[in-house]
Amino acid sequence: MNIDGAVALVTGANRGLGRAFARGLLARGARTVYAAARDPQAVADPGLTPVALDITDPASVAAAAERCADTTLVVNNAGILRGGSLLTADSLDGARAELETNLFGTLAMCRAFAPVLGRNGGGALVNVLSALSWHALPQIGSYGVSKAAAWSMTNAVREELRAQGTLTVAVHAAFIDTDMAGHVDQPKISPADVVDQVLDAVAADREEVLADAVTRQIKSMLSAGANHDH
Repeated sequence: MNIDGAVALVTGANRGLGRAFARGLLARGARTVYAAARDPQAVADPGLTPVALDITDPASVAAAAERCADTTLVVNNAGILRGGSLLTADSLDGARAELETNLFGTLAMCRAFAPVLGRNGGGALVNVLSALSWHALPQIGSYGVSKAAAWSMTNAVREELRAQGTLTVAVHAAFIDTDMAGHVDQPKISPADVVDQVLDAVAADREEVLADAVTRQIKSMLSAGANHDH
């Protein structure tokens, strides 16, 4: 897909990776970049078109699809991390919130914008997932569950969207240098690096981005069996 002249919508575009996506799309010649956030006033970068969007609110998603009806590229970046053990967390509230945003919110966006992309020639759908789609970290187990579910969902959506010519890209990364990973003392990839890799993939019609060495290693070990310490 040609990004130059595209009309893109990025969720969670007010900070972190979403903001980097919005900037990167402008830099590559996107005609319009809808920068979606729960608080559109938090979108401060020049050249962007702020859009109010809460992906967990069906009415908000429907309104965004109607307002942004010329979209040809959707980047589902919005996500949350609550943390906590699956077995010892005080409740399952955090796990439910992660699934509501990371799985069902992203799916709501796919459902709402699939016909938009179809009417506009196919375009592309990008879902930001995680290396934790495939690897368990018990201290944030529920986040991994939500990203594994979102990976499976992305694979199913890809098959449904082939008929209308929509490219569906799954993006997996380990630690990205954003607020979400601010407490992690591990090597991190820059948001701009992730964006460059993803936009290169979209331009080349590639369906998967493994953004860093850790992610590539984890993916390569899937066929080795259970996810033991390594």
